[in-house]
Amino acid sequence: MSAFSAIDDEEQEIDQNDFTPGIEPQATWCPGCGDFAVLKALKGAMPELGRTPDEVLLVTGIGCSGKLNSYFECYGYHSLHGRSLPVARAAKLANPGLEVIAAGGDGDGYGIGGNHFMHTARENHDMAYIVFNNEIFGLTKGQTSPTSPKGHKSKTQPHGSAKDPVRPLTLALSSGASYIARAAAVNPRQAKNILIEAIEHDGFAHVDFLTQCPTWNKDAKQYIPYTDIQDSDEYDFDTSDRREAADVMYEAETKIHEGEVLTGRFYQETGRPSYGQEKRAIGEAPDQPLAERYFDEDAEWERAVDDIAAHHT
Repeated sequence: MSAFSAIDDEEQEIDQNDFTPGIEPQATWCPGCGDFAVLKALKGAMPELGRTPDEVLLVTGIGCSGKLNSYFECYGYHSLHGRSLPVARAAKLANPGLEVIAAGGDGDGYGIGGNHFMHTARENHDMAYIVFNNEIFGLTKGQTSPTSPKGHKSKTQPHGSAKDPVRPLTLALSSGASYIARAAAVNPRQAKNILIEAIEHDGFAHVDFLTQCPTWNKDAKQYIPYTDIQDSDEYDFDTSDRREAADVMYEAETKIHEGEVLTGRFYQETGRPSYGQEKRAIGEAPDQPLAERYFDEDAEWERAVDDIAAHHT
């Protein structure tokens, strides 16, 4: 039995209702919000992954998406705006056996947290990152976000945005993410399967999850009609080929502003070591959870300051 997680070796029957918290079981997002679909897909994925609430950490940022870990029973950390990824990275390095999931909105993840997104992908940290993409700042009442289309009018851009939107799939690929997919709230079954794959993936998995905001973004509506690129003969490509994936991503990021939504798996790279594996291979990250040292009387405690002092005195 792990002293950190208190999980024994016996098989446990896992139900998605185990991930509904007792304190705040009912989400309070606006009626019709796409965020409900993320919560449902995430809960539905857990029994198939064989994970219990004690084996999962969900780190969120600020915004409507930041409320996700209030409605999802597991270890949770509500971080600062745009800072869910560095917190999640540290947790995964400190406890490699923990299933770490990070979540944030398009403003949170592609705006103020964009630098963290780029480097987390580059380093291939072993986690799934779900970005709630509704093309608007929702919690702060409808300002233009990094994914808002050019010409979109809002409180901060009353005459229409003069900027081209961020292309999140292309950005993830160029930065080095090893799994990239797009899901949509209107296709819950595909969304659940994508989240299962993303969480199981060894490395950095980026899921751009289209979540409509009927309250503050009337233009996006419900992201329909959508096309599942894995079920369409028009998009027969090799998801392990970066060049082919890049072409389909660019098309998807263009068509979304022309009225067609392409969802599915765009890129999957296997066999590449994660950042944690690389660090453990050179002896700079622990093989067992650091927290277990609290329960081991024979454990030798190390302080980073001692190692630094030894090299400079």
